[in-house]
Amino acid sequence: MKFLFIRVFIIFIAFIANVSAQSQPYPNKPIKIISPFATGGIADTFSRVVGQGLSESLGQPVVVENKTGGGGNIGADFVAKAPADGYTLVMGNIGSHAVNPYLIKNMPYDPLKDFEPVAYVLDAEGLLVVNPTIPVKNVTELIAYVKARPGQVSYGSGGMGTTSHLAGELFKSLAKVDMTHIPYKGNAPAITDLIGGQTQVMFATMPTVLPYVKTDKLKALAVIGSSRASSLPEVPTVAETVPGFDVSNWIGIFAPAGTPKPIINKLNAEIIKIMQQPAVQKRLETEGAKFKPMTPEAFGAFQKNEALKWAKTIKDAGIKPE
Repeated sequence: MKFLFIRVFIIFIAFIANVSAQSQPYPNKPIKIISPFATGGIADTFSRVVGQGLSESLGQPVVVENKTGGGGNIGADFVAKAPADGYTLVMGNIGSHAVNPYLIKNMPYDPLKDFEPVAYVLDAEGLLVVNPTIPVKNVTELIAYVKARPGQVSYGSGGMGTTSHLAGELFKSLAKVDMTHIPYKGNAPAITDLIGGQTQVMFATMPTVLPYVKTDKLKALAVIGSSRASSLPEVPTVAETVPGFDVSNWIGIFAPAGTPKPIINKLNAEIIKIMQQPAVQKRLETEGAKFKPMTPEAFGAFQKNEALKWAKTIKDAGIKPE
């Protein structure tokens, strides 16, 4: 009887402790942010920026853990199946939460149904650049140049299904031009061949090509996002010539579906404060990226629009899921 009493007492104490912990305001234990992309990339970098900021503002440790592979699918799937309590988050991107379902067969999760959008984090600004030997000075001249040489002008990308590839397909569709896609295993070799003249055109993130633009090894024709870049205010957007062209290489925080709304709203408010800090804004500028605050609802609508846009682009390009 004595041992039974002790056992019951221990169970009772554990129950009381659990109830007490659950009754405490969120968060009352460490939070984990899954970074499904390689260390050193912009998504991983800002997972840590957001994690550090949340740790300071919420008073709980925030740990960033890398679970890479599958174009972001492995890490995203881990979070999709995690408890919906606000303690496991993922830094998703345009691939893992908008594009991958149309490129990858047998997706392990649904990016629109299995997550709660928490906060938009940034858009890595991009540039349409060409080899300087191409005799064009703007997008209008590029379109005319390509139309005069159907199939002869090639554009490089970091690989099938990457933002640089899909941007090229969107440009082909909206500008009604015929360019040949040359996929590479990463942006670095694609840029090397662009500089060397093996390809003529590329849609690339600004930090990867801006140094070559400044040294005249590449020529910047336009910004691929919806607005001009503060670092290159004289360079127009592609959309100023090709209406509807807008490529956002974005990342954002997601939680498992069913996470309570008060937790989502609290995280959203804190992340907005973090991203608006002067030091973070300066870092964004250094990375060639920009931030705009969005409510969880606005971020969710943005994500759905991105999925619809890229689904159509991929279908029109005849790209089949693999």
